[in-house]
Amino acid sequence: MTCEPEITEHRFGLCPKQPVVCTSQTDFEDKHEPVYVGSPDGGGGISGSVRRGIGAALSGMKTLNQNRQLLWFAALAGLVLAGNTIGQSSRYFILWNTDLQLGIMNKVLVFFIEFATMFCLVFLLAGLFLSIPQKKGVSSSFFAGLAGAKKYLKPIFLWSFILAFAGMLLVEIFTLRSLLWWPHELSKFNLFGYFYNFLFSTLSQFPFNLSLRWDLFTEIPGYGGRSVLFWIYPGLVDTLIISAINLLLLILTLFVVPLIVLEQKTLREAVAGSFALMKKIRVEAAACVVFIGVLVFGVFLVYMLVEAAHGMLAPLEVISYRPSATWTAIGIFYDFILFSVAFVMATVGGIAVLDLYNSAKSRQEYRS
Repeated sequence: MTCEPEITEHRFGLCPKQPVVCTSQTDFEDKHEPVYVGSPDGGGGISGSVRRGIGAALSGMKTLNQNRQLLWFAALAGLVLAGNTIGQSSRYFILWNTDLQLGIMNKVLVFFIEFATMFCLVFLLAGLFLSIPQKKGVSSSFFAGLAGAKKYLKPIFLWSFILAFAGMLLVEIFTLRSLLWWPHELSKFNLFGYFYNFLFSTLSQFPFNLSLRWDLFTEIPGYGGRSVLFWIYPGLVDTLIISAINLLLLILTLFVVPLIVLEQKTLREAVAGSFALMKKIRVEAAACVVFIGVLVFGVFLVYMLVEAAHGMLAPLEVISYRPSATWTAIGIFYDFILFSVAFVMATVGGIAVLDLYNSAKSRQEYRS
């Protein structure tokens, strides 16, 4: 006889009470559970919350290792951001050749690119949540999750539109492009302006900028305009800036998509429910985000070793800005590793969101 109250009470593996042993409860042991432990009421203080947040990230790594079908999320998300980079570069190309830099056309193009990007990413995220296995050792198809996500196209469309619009507002606010009437003293709060300068200066160096041979980006023969390749680096910088803003928005509204696809909530209910759940698990969520961010940032900092090695072993190439084929291959390999790690860790983060969601729901049920 299956003990339903005990199964319901302990389904998230966080209740301090010991489950009643039942003879027909063998399937319960196969349930997917997070690797972190703790009581639903969030016991253990700040240190316990931090351990649970890091444990959620470790649980995501374990789940991804057991079900590598989920890596399709990383691959497709990478293609989406590559498309964003191409879109941003094409926008620069179009505006340069049509002399509409200050027109409304620029805003329209930015919003269109941002909305298309957010819609694809939110749809992929919904598919990821629907494809995460509920039992250990059970493989699931990411594409089956995407097929299930089609039922939620309307709320995904509306939520993507809201995120895209909010992202554009944040770009304007933090870069102070449209707030010229602000006092000069507030310019020190131009956080994304500093981020923009850091990214552009970093991406202009080896191993990111594999060649500064501007003859490759000169006028197109017989056309007279700049090649779209000329705008790749500005386009990539804009993509990374907007991606940082999008990531911030998704973290602040962490559980909106799970509530939509897992509990069939309306968009308004999902937003309200997400903020309610975030209050219960904000420390765990912050610890998980910081842990994953530190891992990615550590791989990013390796670029300084590659750059230093290039300067010591091939100083003439540094002076001439013309890396040899060998160093170009090394740079491409490093770039591939960096972006692969970033998107794999993004997948881990998406899986960890489900563990944090389950933990927050169990805490909510425990207190009620």
